Amino acid sequence: MREPTMTNIWHESFRAEPYPTYARLRGQAPVHQATGPMGSEFWLISRYTEARAALNDPRLAKHPSHAPAWLHNFGVGAADSPTPVGLNMLSSDPPDHTRLRRLTMKAFTPKRVERLRPRIQQITDELIANLAGLTRFDLIEDLAFPLPIIVICELLGIPGEDRDDFRTWTRALIPPSTPEGLASLRTAQTEMTEYLTRLVARKRDEIDHTSDLDNLPDLVSALIVARDEYDRLSEDELLGTIRILLTAGHHTTVNLIGNAMLALLRHPDQLELLRARPDLLPGAIEELLRYDGPFEHATPRFATEDIEIAGVTIPAGSVVAVVLSAANRDPAYLPGPDRLDVTRTNHSHLAFGHGIHFCLGAPLARLEGQIAIGTLLRALPEMTLACPPEDLRWWAGGITPVFRGLEALPIRVGPFKR
Repeated sequence: MREPTMTNIWHESFRAEPYPTYARLRGQAPVHQATGPMGSEFWLISRYTEARAALNDPRLAKHPSHAPAWLHNFGVGAADSPTPVGLNMLSSDPPDHTRLRRLTMKAFTPKRVERLRPRIQQITDELIANLAGLTRFDLIEDLAFPLPIIVICELLGIPGEDRDDFRTWTRALIPPSTPEGLASLRTAQTEMTEYLTRLVARKRDEIDHTSDLDNLPDLVSALIVARDEYDRLSEDELLGTIRILLTAGHHTTVNLIGNAMLALLRHPDQLELLRARPDLLPGAIEELLRYDGPFEHATPRFATEDIEIAGVTIPAGSVVAVVLSAANRDPAYLPGPDRLDVTRTNHSHLAFGHGIHFCLGAPLARLEGQIAIGTLLRALPEMTLACPPEDLRWWAGGITPVFRGLEALPIRVGPFKR
């Protein structure tokens, strides 16, 4: 069977509308070898069944020691890596992954996250109140970006006066696809690591090291005690874990809110149905995650041996990208996958991955998305996209494009509803 020509997945035209190409891949080459910038070579897995299985396959490792040499161009596995970002959940395999995840997972259980609802609602109300009197605003800059930064910084115990630095760093830490982007990433990594080192030192002096982990004031304090008193993680792992919670947790919600609102604005019948039926919101969030989720690809995996998937042999040492966006539009698992339907009840999507690396912050991102979108629909009875959809710009970069999100989302609004 002839394989389709692979569009440049970093090109603006592809970023804007990747789904037709992914449909061709599912039909003609569900396991497809592709090339990218800076010497990158990787395999794309685009069908739902194979994607779900790959996400749970221990032969596809995450630790950078399994990465091929060309990935050093991206700072992955390089001996001269300029920043001690440390082992973290996204770059580890069992048993290290199990140990690191266990230390943080209690903070992100649905029950514990639900306790944050009043505070998340308060932050959302304050951010939306700042828009009163405007006829146009940028949903990303004015709501989707600041909301999760405030929430995750409060959860971790990062002082409010330091949050502007994290706004700068999290933008720069989107994985690059150019040498210039890699230089910016390294600078941001260095600055962020130096800050976190100072933060950890200050909190070490402030906290009661005899406290039970569940009784400490914030998650960073709990991780410090786990490090110092229980020897459950190294200093580099401590810094790496904090950094990944900040960056991954933030981008997930930014993209969820932005992509979801764009989808609703482009489907006004679904927007009005959701406005009239707010009880549909929890299920609608799942459908919006499936339709155009915050992650385009799962974070890269490395084949530790030759692996056959869908009749294709992926050689040992290869980089494998599971295309979550493509899998979520696979008609073999879901009828009418290109249709947005907020009443849909099949929520077995892969927007947050699958298996042991399933997104730890999914419950928090879901709650932030529900509150932000629900509040927008109540407060702004008139909302339209303030530019043609083709003028929107999408983030691009990385070994493969992991994040799928907008740089900006201009919205035109009518009177606010008090």
